[in-house]
Amino acid sequence: MNPSIAFLGAGAMAEALVKGLLRSGVCLPDRIFVFDPSETRRHLMRAQGIQVANSNQEAAQWGDIVVLCVKPPVVGSVLREIRNDVRDKTVLSVAAGIPIARLSAALPEGTKIVRAMPNAPALAAAGATALSEGRHVHPDDMIGVKALFEAVGRVWVVPESLLDAVTGLSGSGPAFVFLAIEAMVEGGVKCGLPRELSSALTLQTFMGAAAMLAQGEGGHPAVLKDRVTSPGGTTTWGLYQLETAGVRAAFISAVEAAAKRAQEIGKDWACT
Repeated sequence: MNPSIAFLGAGAMAEALVKGLLRSGVCLPDRIFVFDPSETRRHLMRAQGIQVANSNQEAAQWGDIVVLCVKPPVVGSVLREIRNDVRDKTVLSVAAGIPIARLSAALPEGTKIVRAMPNAPALAAAGATALSEGRHVHPDDMIGVKALFEAVGRVWVVPESLLDAVTGLSGSGPAFVFLAIEAMVEGGVKCGLPRELSSALTLQTFMGAAAMLAQGEGGHPAVLKDRVTSPGGTTTWGLYQLETAGVRAAFISAVEAAAKRAQEIGKDWACT
């Protein structure tokens, strides 16, 4: 199976997916089509040998899989442009919050629709993507969709009811991690470390901690946390400050708030 893929929108996520497809060999440049209103973005794609269309409609006509890589407010106008060109294609939406039912209402009856929630680390081939399929999607249709996102990281298929929570956790999560990294760097600088060294140590600390969890060293994060926390030691005092400041609750609330916002976007969105 070698589907052609059309990207409607050539922003950072489309760029990450295209690079992943080319790097992995899942798709050749002559099977990838794109349109973006920005000449700068179109030029970037041309430079990679990608086929650049003159409109969303033209790109959709070329692709077997049509990827909506635009922001939620723009989805409605794009769907109006392509609605007559996607009857026998798989429409893949990465727009946060917009449910399959609403996308279906804007497209011909029986259109195959898949929602995806990827995240920014796809740019580093370390993405986390959750997929939810509409009722007209056949298992064979999902092969190409999964391959698209497996080219830039790991993939999970989940019920659509969980996608807003995924958005709050892994979709928005990288920004929360970046904030934590930034804060720890500043902590190191405050304690006298040169900024470059503080940045390098912080980044390696996050990467190392994540690697320990990924490799199954200890299982639950709490087990590993306790393993490196000596009674009355430096880590104990640091953790006390974090708990006193409510950092744990703040992270939980951040995920919850982002998930709630995704729900609101879905409720407010209309194909107008």
